[in-house]
Amino acid sequence: MDMATVRLGHRPVLLIVDVQVGVMAEAWQAERVIAQVKTAVARARAAQVPVLWVQHGDAEMPQGSVPWQWVEGLGPAAGEVLIHKAFNSAFEQTDLEQALAQCGATHLFLAGASSNWCIRATAYAALERGYDLTLVQDAHTTQSMPLGEGQEIAAESIVRELNIVMQWLSYPGRRNRVMKAEALDFDAALNQ
Repeated sequence: MDMATVRLGHRPVLLIVDVQVGVMAEAWQAERVIAQVKTAVARARAAQVPVLWVQHGDAEMPQGSVPWQWVEGLGPAAGEVLIHKAFNSAFEQTDLEQALAQCGATHLFLAGASSNWCIRATAYAALERGYDLTLVQDAHTTQSMPLGEGQEIAAESIVRELNIVMQWLSYPGRRNRVMKAEALDFDAALNQ
């Protein structure tokens, strides 16, 4: 069995980041991605894998505002952990690490938005802290990124690039991979 040697244990959790009205409003293929996030959540709940929710708030998306709300059909169920954040990484100045410790988490399954900001920052932060990581490859999205002078990076390219990176990135004693929402089998993923 190939699993993290940095953190003791073998417990998966699903981390849903920023699937909020204001974040998803202009995101690439938002409806499809929201459906895939719902699939990931349903599979985690059915497998009794803890689902942790991370909700971003800042000056552009203040807590309690319409853009700050979860998209329709998503949000924490009774007893599921909710973490509020103000930075890209879900680990920075939040209680996420304590919540993960209480769950005994060693392997994070990650979905949400935005791929090139909060998902990437959270993925790297998780790996740097010794967690194994599975990026749910069809359950994250972003907007196209303007580079100036009429150039931009298409959102689809950003999503595809992160999926490739998460397959090939290498950290000692940790494992990272990508997996589609429909294929999520938390036990099998941990044993591969």
